[in-house]
Amino acid sequence: MSTTMPRRERRKYTPEFKARTVKMVLEEGKSRAQVAKDLDLTRSALEAWMRQSRTDAGQGPSGALTTGEKEELAQLRREVRQLRMEREILKNAAAFFAKEST
Repeated sequence: MSTTMPRRERRKYTPEFKARTVKMVLEEGKSRAQVAKDLDLTRSALEAWMRQSRTDAGQGPSGALTTGEKEELAQLRREVRQLRMEREILKNAAAFFAKEST
């Protein structure tokens, strides 16, 4: 009989909380394990925030997107999705009216 741990529900954290957490490790010298334990975080989440912080500071791997670039990319993807939907509606309307006028 195998026992599986229930999955933790995904939580959302503010950018300010993430920045303060990273600061605890980088500037206050606390260990990553201790910060993760104290704040009830997964170590993988804290590691991801640390990597993103380095990237935002220009110290990450080349090609990695900064937080601002990720936000811009998400915004552009939303715009593309909206424009494609509008184009499809206009195409259908044009076909409808072309059919009606004949």
